[in-house]
Amino acid sequence: MTERAGGGAGDGAGGAGDFGISGVDHVQLAAPPGSEESLRAYYVGVLGMAGLTKPPVLAARGGCWFAAGDAVLHLGIEEDFRPARKAHPGIRVTGIYAFGKDLQARGAKVVWDYDLPGHSRFYSEDPVGNRLEFLERTATEV
Repeated sequence: MTERAGGGAGDGAGGAGDFGISGVDHVQLAAPPGSEESLRAYYVGVLGMAGLTKPPVLAARGGCWFAAGDAVLHLGIEEDFRPARKAHPGIRVTGIYAFGKDLQARGAKVVWDYDLPGHSRFYSEDPVGNRLEFLERTATEV
């Protein structure tokens, strides 16, 4: 990483010169036209996220927004939609095994993956086929 003149994220210099990335505001996924109802049913009804109200000028474009804790997902309408099969948000959860079991009971596909040290995780898909990763840090993580 290149140092920035005048200070940057994490340099501890303080003052007006501090700037840099402080976090992720949201992740946007694409969805096909007319899918908002099924997306709301899944993200609110199945995952337990809260639906967010889009500003009117953005609501006119379609799509929907959701949040849970610090996780915010935007689903934007894309005319030539293709689901994200590799790219995905990584969503932190608590009680991952119970969460995964609950998703399966609600009809969601759950595929466990044990390859990330210090984490338990699984993959699933939203109703339009976008890949979602759910993960929880384990007690053994350093």
